[in-house]
Amino acid sequence: MGTPAFPNLGKHCNVGDCRQLDFLPFTCDRCNQVFCLQHRSYINHQCPNANQKDVTVLICPLCAKGVRLVPDQDPNITWDSHVNTDCDPSNYQKATKKRRCPVPGCKEVLNLSNSIRCRDCSKEHCLKHRFGLDHSCSGPKKTDSGFPFVGLFSKSQKSPQKSTSTSSWWGSGLMNAVSNFRASAESGIQKFSNATTEAIQKAKTGIAESSSTGELVEQCVQCRARFSTVSALIDHVERSHRQSSKPSANRVTIDVCPKCSKGFRDPVALVEHVERDHGGTSLA
Repeated sequence: MGTPAFPNLGKHCNVGDCRQLDFLPFTCDRCNQVFCLQHRSYINHQCPNANQKDVTVLICPLCAKGVRLVPDQDPNITWDSHVNTDCDPSNYQKATKKRRCPVPGCKEVLNLSNSIRCRDCSKEHCLKHRFGLDHSCSGPKKTDSGFPFVGLFSKSQKSPQKSTSTSSWWGSGLMNAVSNFRASAESGIQKFSNATTEAIQKAKTGIAESSSTGELVEQCVQCRARFSTVSALIDHVERSHRQSSKPSANRVTIDVCPKCSKGFRDPVALVEHVERDHGGTSLA
């Protein structure tokens, strides 16, 4: 068995007529024996435990329920136990009846791919009648007061709605929703305007109080003089410090030669001096 280098490699098939050496053997999960590729199935190697884990379910023709057969038990006993305990013939119509679209005249059979549940009436309809106007939706059973467009789904309290007035109900609901939205927007704008006006009034009142009390709240950054208003501070700066900050018209600028430290009023004269006396260079 195996090769000279790997003597334990591979196993023989347990079928007596085969005994093939297989390097990739299969182990049966029922009898736990090793088989080759040809005899790996339960039927090919005649597994004695093949039916040990099988699950067989029969559909009861009386109640349309599934009856699971016990492997080690007679099927007749299992059947009698089901008929005497949980068999309900009235469930047959519910289990076998096909779901159809509830719209009058529509014979569409509903399944998982072509059915949609309406959010208002909580009924399933086909794709053709999925909208409220198409299946004469009567609206939601309970309204949510926190929803901003609650008027869209509100029902009339005076008289019950009829199928002929469904379109008018949806139109009036839409108009109510628009009116509610407009009213809420106008209320928000009015609140914002009132808050802005109140803030401006408080600011004006604070300025007037500070002026009436005569407190010196503004200070000059140059002479440290204090004033009660900003206008008085501006007048003081323009009158006292604006003229002193202007450069004098009679001021003379002297340019010094970096080599001999001789001063010149005219920069051109300084250049001529450097070229004439220092050989054209100004380096010290």
